Amino acid sequence: MSDYFYEPSKGHGLPHNPLKAIVAPRPIGWISSVDTEGRVNLAPYSFFNAFCEVPPIIGFCTSGVRKDSVNNIEATGEFVANLVGAALIEEMNITSADVAPGVDEMDLANLAKAPSTCVKPPRVANAAAALECKLIQITQLTDASGNKINAWLTLGEVVGVHINHAYLKDGIFDTVAARTVGRCGYRGDYVEVKEMFELVRPR
Repeated sequence: MSDYFYEPSKGHGLPHNPLKAIVAPRPIGWISSVDTEGRVNLAPYSFFNAFCEVPPIIGFCTSGVRKDSVNNIEATGEFVANLVGAALIEEMNITSADVAPGVDEMDLANLAKAPSTCVKPPRVANAAAALECKLIQITQLTDASGNKINAWLTLGEVVGVHINHAYLKDGIFDTVAARTVGRCGYRGDYVEVKEMFELVRPR
């Protein structure tokens, strides 16, 4: 069987870019932040993940234009990553709207705010979990030739973790009960975690 091959710099020749469907599912970082005036911003990012366990480090990347989230985090040094479960998928979608700086997307989506413990940005009260973070660095990415591109990677250390008691079963976070949502590539394509299986590493 032959492969379909393309070089991204020369175009993929397909109806839609397959890269985001190949690297999937990707968890969604629902990032809450505040600006220097204390105004709340909430936005979802599907280029999001965990990068280190000790200390716990998570990050997200935004491309095209530098978003309010990045500007706020650079100014204040803090943010919260809220878990997106299927029960909040419509609210998450509302917060993806392109609105003016200073517009509170939590209010826009009728989301209740909950105070954080270690940082100033509030968290989504009904989220199954939320990770309070302190900024480590914001890096403008480059291509392989060293040319800067319009993409910014934000990394933060998790300094506080909130878990809704409903999703703790025998001391284990229940991802299936939380119905964690991931992005699967093409416009509007998402997946919900509905089952898991165990695979034990060889010793």
